[in-house]
Amino acid sequence: MTMRARRLLASPCPASLKRSRGRDLWRSFVALSLLTASLAAWSQATPPAGIKVGIKVDQAASAADSKPAAKAPVLLTISGALKAGPGKTVQLDLAQLSALPQQQLHTQTPWYPAPRTFSGPLLQDVLNLVGVQGQTLEARAINDYKVSIPVSDAARFKPVLALQIDGKPIALRDKGPLFIVYPYDSDPQLRSSVYYSRSIWQLKALEVR
Repeated sequence: MTMRARRLLASPCPASLKRSRGRDLWRSFVALSLLTASLAAWSQATPPAGIKVGIKVDQAASAADSKPAAKAPVLLTISGALKAGPGKTVQLDLAQLSALPQQQLHTQTPWYPAPRTFSGPLLQDVLNLVGVQGQTLEARAINDYKVSIPVSDAARFKPVLALQIDGKPIALRDKGPLFIVYPYDSDPQLRSSVYYSRSIWQLKALEVR
């Protein structure tokens, strides 16, 4: 047998070669289909990582929103004979006092060498805000100094509940944060120990009687 004949016998015939290639293509198609189905099932069972992160962020934001907002510090507590009724207490912070009409009072005082400008709401506006129904204010300072102020002083002399001196918040060491100031230059009778003693600084509470 010639060498050429032997090669022909050893090589596959064209028909068998086509069948072999067909089987390979079919196996590749089946394997690809199974892989695609598996990936689809996995993606449905397990959400993408980005979605998980988004849910966690939303939950964290929701938890933060549910926390109560921090309360502003109370500057003035008013109790006693109020329109709200006996035993009721009203607490006012800086924002509430600043929301009232602000007045400026430029006056000489016995506590500073030169006239100063005091600004804040009128004491009368503060009393109207909480519905005062008594005749006397028992004022108490942070250091527990106490003084009685007639409620009528608020309408008669229009003292200011000062929040600022010369446009700046009153520091605790400079008689703040609240200071009742009468318009001493407007009436000679206000320049006396009676009204100076009613000009309580570092005010923290008023009890209405």
